[in-house]
Amino acid sequence: MDLDEVADRLYALPPSEFTAARAAEAAAAKDAGDVPLARDIAKLRRPTVSAWAVNRLAREHPGELAELLEVGERLRAAWQEQDAGELAGLTQRRGEIAGKVGRLARQAAGLSPAAGTEVDQTLDAAVVDAEAAAEVRRGHLVKPLQYSGFAPAPIARGRPPAKRKTTPEDEEAEARRREEAEARKAKEREEAEAAHREWQAELETARKEHDERAEKVGLLEKKLAKARKKLGEARQRLEVTQREERHARQRLG
Repeated sequence: MDLDEVADRLYALPPSEFTAARAAEAAAAKDAGDVPLARDIAKLRRPTVSAWAVNRLAREHPGELAELLEVGERLRAAWQEQDAGELAGLTQRRGEIAGKVGRLARQAAGLSPAAGTEVDQTLDAAVVDAEAAAEVRRGHLVKPLQYSGFAPAPIARGRPPAKRKTTPEDEEAEARRREEAEARKAKEREEAEAAHREWQAELETARKEHDERAEKVGLLEKKLAKARKKLGEARQRLEVTQREERHARQRLG
């Protein structure tokens, strides 16, 4: 048993079952004598609902997900080559496949609108970024992914493009983007606080178990010290008795 095998099992589970299953896996590794593995298992973080939904896609719909990620690879190549025609066709294809894959995630996991949006953002990140695609394909996501870089578009040949004026729609979109960014930060903070509370509870449990066992060991050590003292006294009596018995036997002779 190794960490990847355990992670595969854990990240296939709904988040509500993750913590108990992780504790059981860690205990099993410890009982088997693999303490480092048990520590690594205990460090695995519980996934958010949206991350679990994407992990589930990787396991239950690998073909559809692979199709989307392949389009992402071709899009990135088109961006590098500045192939406007290829980019336009792939962008349309991306929208079709991403919509299908996103619907599969929602139907299979029964996601809330907010979680569904996070799934879409994760899939978008996987299309744009090769590292994100590898994470999604692996199926061990802990939280949704977001791509914060710049995805280049084809460069127009000839005269430079005219500078576009800012419109009210642009301002509204920017305001919405800021609101979404603030909401994401708040959600990440909430998830971090939840993870901290979870580990605090586990720390308290571990500390209580340690104190109880330390107390038992202390009592056993006291009993052992008393037993050793009594053993020493018995040994002395034995030696005295053996010596006196030997002297008495010699007098008989």
